[in-house]
Amino acid sequence: MRYGWSPNGPKIVFVSNRDGKDEIYTMNADGNNSRRLTDTNSTNYMAASSPDGKRIAFVSNRDGNDELYVMNVDGSNQMRLTNNPTQDWQPSWSPDGSQILFCSKRAGSNLDIFVMNADGAHIRQLTNDPGWDFEAIWQP
Repeated sequence: MRYGWSPNGPKIVFVSNRDGKDEIYTMNADGNNSRRLTDTNSTNYMAASSPDGKRIAFVSNRDGNDELYVMNVDGSNQMRLTNNPTQDWQPSWSPDGSQILFCSKRAGSNLDIFVMNADGAHIRQLTNDPGWDFEAIWQP
């Protein structure tokens, strides 16, 4: 899961179930000023900060199954990027923030790696193997 530092400041993006279900939070590097960014009746997890620190890609099942979403770093403008009957997981931003890698079973019963533009357009399959391909990250 892609938790970590916000590149534009000393903020940590993380997932917690402290309120009874998985939600996405930020906090200062010293552990103070924790702030919940998502508040739904669903699971929100696998958060990944964009390289410029302005957006967070994440997974949510708020629309029936695990799909990829993006929001501003303050939690505003939450928007679904994928819409597929199978689960989409593990978003990873490209170094320039223009694309997002993710894994999905949308091409069959195995997990494969896909890439799309950061707005959800132009989804392309990168792997097609009999085994599971997952947890892809960009090499800067």
